[in-house]
Amino acid sequence: MAESLIVIGGTAAGLSAASKAKRLRPDMEVTVYERSGFVSYGACGLPYFVGGLIGEPEELISLTADTLREKRNIPTYIHHEVTAIRRKEKLVEVTNLDTGKSFTQYYDKLMIATGAEPILPPLPGVEAQGVHCLRTVEDGIALKARTKEAKQAVIVGGGFIGLETAEELRQAGLSVTVLEALPRLLPFLPEDYSTRIQRELESHGVAVRLGATAAQVEVENGRATGVSLAGGETLPADLVLFSVGVRPSSRLAVECGLELGLRGGIVVDERQRTSDPAIYAAGDCVQMKNLITGEPCYFPLGTTANKQGRVAGENLAGSYSAFPGVLGSQVTKIFDLYAASTGLTPEQAEKAGFSPAVCSITKGDRASYYPGGGENHLTLVLDRGTGRLLGAQGLGTSTVAGRMNVLATAITAKMTVMDLNELDLVYSPSVAPVYDPILIAASQALKCVK
Repeated sequence: MAESLIVIGGTAAGLSAASKAKRLRPDMEVTVYERSGFVSYGACGLPYFVGGLIGEPEELISLTADTLREKRNIPTYIHHEVTAIRRKEKLVEVTNLDTGKSFTQYYDKLMIATGAEPILPPLPGVEAQGVHCLRTVEDGIALKARTKEAKQAVIVGGGFIGLETAEELRQAGLSVTVLEALPRLLPFLPEDYSTRIQRELESHGVAVRLGATAAQVEVENGRATGVSLAGGETLPADLVLFSVGVRPSSRLAVECGLELGLRGGIVVDERQRTSDPAIYAAGDCVQMKNLITGEPCYFPLGTTANKQGRVAGENLAGSYSAFPGVLGSQVTKIFDLYAASTGLTPEQAEKAGFSPAVCSITKGDRASYYPGGGENHLTLVLDRGTGRLLGAQGLGTSTVAGRMNVLATAITAKMTVMDLNELDLVYSPSVAPVYDPILIAASQALKCVK
């Protein structure tokens, strides 16, 4: 009898695992259950769908349940929620959300890829019509429908998703206010970068309120009409988006007794195995390992989920693969600015026992005489004693993303700023100056090494 694998969750980690396992073991019976109505979609594209840059939700979807079933021989069921894992019997309990009927299914191996769930503060009024989160395609469809009649939006939370959605809502014609409880936006970036991002938002008509905490959503006739702040002020709003972060969706793991770690994420080893050898987990529902420090961390990113899912799939199929850890490399676009980061901040580096030094430079991203160029602001975080590169942040044109990828590669390879300074990088007036911003930053950073 063929070995059976059940995958809970049909997005990045789950489908990467299912596809890899099936490719390596065509005889394995792989079944995927997804509680929403969509699989294999790009959640990071949801703000752009909401704002109208992407026309239809189907454009965000790479594979449908039918395609997985017919072309990959992976039976995939949408609107099916796994409600319990019975480890001793190796059974999962599943409910068909369309019919309400429940059933059990046996597994030899199980993959948990339940992702993360948005944090919705327990404030009065959060259940009102017009209050949204943005995590699933259904969330995006509901939020986009709301933009058709809404005029004033308040976004609670100034993280990447909040700021990207602020841009899209503003370009869709809404009045937009962003509330951030911290003293500045994106605190993992240098303070002057945060200031530049705030100015960019404000120059496009987005109001930014720092140190502002939402106390409740004002409601009339079941509909949101505003957001009251802790200080007593009320901001009018007929659309409220909570974007204050996510937490691992690990309820199933809790209830079946799997080991949990940071933020309630499922503890896994380098092969993505949980504390039960028959159960694997990957993606936003698991605790991760920082590639530099080796310490537990949590970066709910699609890139990480796909890689971990592939690793899990190889091991589920009987092969061997290991996931080394994460740097938390990320980038976002905020109107005409691009912000990126990778590795450790100075504060994180010091906490990890390093003696951090920080070097910041500003340099054009192309030859000075070539039209259309712009500035790249780069900040390197290095260990003062060894010169080892520990982290980097960048702000500027779209070319920041490519340069941050180079720096992430350098950190992964444990390169020093001395090594970085010797890199043979490309040059052409249309794409990069003779001395690339990375080389300028490395040269300046050399002065910080003891």
